[in-house]
Amino acid sequence: MPEPLPTILLVDDEAHSLAAMRMALEDDFECLTALNAEEATALMEEHYVQVIFCDQRMPGRSGTEFLTEVRDRWPETVRIIITGYTETSDMIAAINEAGIYQFLTKPWHPDQLLMTAKNAADLFRLNRDHERMSLEMRYLSRSVESKLEEQRKALREGLGFENVLRAPNSPLNALIEQARQFASFDVPVMIVGEAGTGKTALARAVHYGSLRSDRPFHEINCTGVDDAILEIELFGAKRGAVPGIQANKIGLLQRSDRGTLFLNGLAELSPRMQLALSRVAIEGRFRPIGSHEEMRTDVRLITGARRDLRGEVAEGRFRSDLYFALAQASLALPPLRERAGDIAVLSQHMLLDAAAAHGKPVHGLSDDAIRFLEHYAWPGNLRELENEMIRMLIFSQDRILGPELISRHILQAAPGRPQASPAVDEVLTSSGTLKERVEQIEMRILRETLTRLKWNKSRAADELGLSRVGLRAKIERYAIAEPGKASQPEED
Repeated sequence: MPEPLPTILLVDDEAHSLAAMRMALEDDFECLTALNAEEATALMEEHYVQVIFCDQRMPGRSGTEFLTEVRDRWPETVRIIITGYTETSDMIAAINEAGIYQFLTKPWHPDQLLMTAKNAADLFRLNRDHERMSLEMRYLSRSVESKLEEQRKALREGLGFENVLRAPNSPLNALIEQARQFASFDVPVMIVGEAGTGKTALARAVHYGSLRSDRPFHEINCTGVDDAILEIELFGAKRGAVPGIQANKIGLLQRSDRGTLFLNGLAELSPRMQLALSRVAIEGRFRPIGSHEEMRTDVRLITGARRDLRGEVAEGRFRSDLYFALAQASLALPPLRERAGDIAVLSQHMLLDAAAAHGKPVHGLSDDAIRFLEHYAWPGNLRELENEMIRMLIFSQDRILGPELISRHILQAAPGRPQASPAVDEVLTSSGTLKERVEQIEMRILRETLTRLKWNKSRAADELGLSRVGLRAKIERYAIAEPGKASQPEED
């Protein structure tokens, strides 16, 4: 039984042009014809179309606009546009917006039209064959649908709440349970926390725990971004409305439609941007730059702020309507200094990730190293901890990384709870006698030097300009103990 002819859709508002194209192609293709985009869409929904030839200038929706919809709904269909206009700007817009495979200009020659159609059909077939072979290799005997569903589930779990690392008794547990509840309700969520506490990861987890998990997740940090640039990124811009942009720019609000957009740095928004966003948050409407028409967006907004904005609302520095529209649900992320019990899990995970990324295998951190890390306040939160793990990995020579690799300012932190001891600058400017303040600094220097030199007292005494006896006396005076040992044996 011969194979069926490939199906091709011809779209043109002029009936004689459709008749001419059909005459040139009907021997080699099953031809469908439509006089406008609406008719063409209906045919696409009913038939398996491999190739589309579409006129650019048509009443109602243009060819570019129609093929843009085709790209989103039927991305495998090869799209070709026919135009009697050859302006460069139109060509660029079509390529960017609709993913055009090829242009044909009027008047076209029948042989040229037929050759283009055959090449497009071959491209469609090759893409389908490649996709089929890839699926066969990846899924083997397992069905495509079940494997795809497993992949979606793995994606949701891998980017969901399980990806927010914490210890079994972490203070984050209650917050995560609250976030799970918020995720299942399609309401805006505001996440408040210091820089580097993991607001983006939590926002992503809320998205992948929601009914929008199969839709796109986009994020943008508004901190330090000029209003003009932020407007373009969020709302988009029409061709020619902004210098340097030669094609329509699709903004994040449009790209995130039916998905989630995470706006971080909310507290830094200018009054102008607060006003612009208030209509999006309240009505779901926005206007691209240079456009005379408003657009609607069904986007879930998740926002991040470094501080609670209620005080700024009360003082008039932040719009109350925008705040209450975005804070229907709110989550307060604790800083890392309040999560000392999570340090071991986080640091080991970050270290192994860095080792895999840089091709330097290690087995982990020693218990003594973890204890030092747990005693530090981490003002930079997760980012500072990740940087420290990379630094330790760079200087490591053993598979188990010890405390001697830790940065000096971290080693100088006093043992006990994080922030149990003030910073050096605070010691210098604090109250107390000169002797008391000098002793606090001296004790930190001794602990840091001994740890960094792996408690080799001869080297420590030499570096500090002390005798062995003098060093031992200071160790006993300040009750500095080598981690994991009850007594300090005399070894070099």
